[in-house]
Amino acid sequence: METIYSILMMAGTFFLAISGALTAMERKFDVFGVVIIAFITSIGGGTLRDVIISKEVFWIIDPTYPYIILAGSIFAMVFNKFLEYLRSTLLVFDTVGLALFTVLGAEIGLSYDLNMLSCVILATITGVVGGVLRDVLVNEIPVIFRKEIYATISIAGASLYLLLKFYDVGYYVTELVPVLFIIILRFVVVRFEISLPNIYKKTEWVLSPQADEIYSNYLGSAEKRIINCYKTT
Repeated sequence: METIYSILMMAGTFFLAISGALTAMERKFDVFGVVIIAFITSIGGGTLRDVIISKEVFWIIDPTYPYIILAGSIFAMVFNKFLEYLRSTLLVFDTVGLALFTVLGAEIGLSYDLNMLSCVILATITGVVGGVLRDVLVNEIPVIFRKEIYATISIAGASLYLLLKFYDVGYYVTELVPVLFIIILRFVVVRFEISLPNIYKKTEWVLSPQADEIYSNYLGSAEKRIINCYKTT
């Protein structure tokens, strides 16, 4: 069990480090900025989890993790040109990190004898908080606050893990099936643009007669079509 736990921790840290580094490089951060974003993306969720349950913060007591994060950052920087050809690269690393850390968070919750709901919450925090901090630091609206289903996938994966654990279907099945479930579900959600219901009404810009006359006199036909078609939600 300890071996699987360590593998999940290290693999999740590595993949989220790459995710953070790629995001930073898209924003043209310098080398120091890339490493910092990778570091925060990797340890954000796990750090908050450990603080909540009064556990020693994992990357402080084990110096292996900063080296793993540094390795992930270097990997992203060295192979950036190659990774640019893969349109879904960032999605892949972010999704794998989400899956691994979600299962890890649920497992830690159970080891601390938390109830099922608390385990799900802890798993979700472990999986998504690093990505939230990454998006905030690069001046983006975090993905969990937008239409795309993200935290919901983590909740579903954690719930599946706890269900398999409850029925004792086998250790490796319990560890691997939720990881694959989260990865596949995230790709399906992104591929088919599945989102939570929109609670806001659609609005359309309407020009006053005076403004309509002005732009009709001074704008070209292409510009008119752009304005006529412009909508916001």
